[in-house]
Amino acid sequence: MPPFCLLRFPELDLPAWDACVAGAQQQVPYAHSWWLRATAGRWDALVQIEPETGRYLSVWPLPAKWRPGGRQVYQPPFTQQLGLLSELENAPAIGPGLARLASHYARFYTQLNEANSLAGITEQFQVEVRQTYQLDLSPAYETLRTGYCSDYRRRLLRHEAAVASLAVTALPDTAPLLALFQQTKGPAAGLRPRHYARLRRLLAELHRRQLLEARAVCQPETGALLAGALFVRYRSRLIYLFAAASDEGKKAAAPLLLLNDAIRRHAGTPGLILDFEGGMLPAIARFFANFGASPVPYASLSFTSQRPWYLQWMP
Repeated sequence: MPPFCLLRFPELDLPAWDACVAGAQQQVPYAHSWWLRATAGRWDALVQIEPETGRYLSVWPLPAKWRPGGRQVYQPPFTQQLGLLSELENAPAIGPGLARLASHYARFYTQLNEANSLAGITEQFQVEVRQTYQLDLSPAYETLRTGYCSDYRRRLLRHEAAVASLAVTALPDTAPLLALFQQTKGPAAGLRPRHYARLRRLLAELHRRQLLEARAVCQPETGALLAGALFVRYRSRLIYLFAAASDEGKKAAAPLLLLNDAIRRHAGTPGLILDFEGGMLPAIARFFANFGASPVPYASLSFTSQRPWYLQWMP
């Protein structure tokens, strides 16, 4: 089996990279070059290359930047999981590759994908178990709805019986949703103008590739946006990427309506998984679990080198 090479961004063959990501056993849209260009700009990578053809067999994106103290690997915004992706059915272990990385970076933080095994991880790396929530959308909508908590089922029945119930519609322009998020959650989330610029670049890429589903609930009389959500449809995944709701929208249960709409539209699709892309906060975890979703673990890895910055280049 070919060894892994640590490559800097100018050395990467991006068409070969995207072909590997698209055919990988692990379904991780965040690892595509166009996603990483939007959210990180540049990245280092561990790459396993087939000598005869130059085909990339396995890739591990390592977004990196220079900071006082040395080069650092970090997790870009709007990028839940990265880790090792491989076209090979028996993907190589990540442990041996990590041993090489410790000598190249002053600090290191990355979130693996849910399919990565932690076998061979040395004590040098700190491991944190994280979780997302997922729901299998293969069953019919009526079956999935019986898995909602009783309170959600009651709210939906009341909503459906109302004379002027709120409607979930397509959102042709995502700018109002980003503005709503900035007004409501933005300050607490710590997002700055540069983060919103990256998100706009990412949404443009997703829209160009017809992978983006934007949905909204609006106030019937005024047309004001009560809540909106962005979903990414990628292979057998439907990813709940981004959402925001006003206080009025929360009172009207608009977030519940948005997720129920996504489940209803995609229910009965064999093999399709709704990834809620979150669940580390207890309140958010309960919200997702109330739709019948189950926790799915993945890991983050981190270390801080003890070597002075001027020796980080040494093997």
